[in-house]
Amino acid sequence: MEKVFVAQRVATKLFATENAVDAALAEASELMADMLQARKDLGLSAVFGDTAAARVVDAISALSTARTAMVAAHNELNESKLRIGIRAKMAGFEDKSSLSVDQERPTMRVAS
Repeated sequence: MEKVFVAQRVATKLFATENAVDAALAEASELMADMLQARKDLGLSAVFGDTAAARVVDAISALSTARTAMVAAHNELNESKLRIGIRAKMAGFEDKSSLSVDQERPTMRVAS
């Protein structure tokens, strides 16, 4: 199999994973905001739900660490791609917000 096609397959999974981590981070952040608003709406003490809120904060922190790790992996894979002689770059921008992860198909072109 040609190197560029193998690299494109890996890149597709990399981008899907990056998007999934970002989506999870956004969902967890929205959960935290909703929990705080619910406590306020019900007129509950700040103590109420504090342990659960702390656990959500821990999850957000873990997701942030995962995001940083994915960015580092992305950079490492880009270096690896160059070491094996692939000089392809992602071409163009596309609004992917309406696509599912399975529908996203990045395209590659050979850099001149």
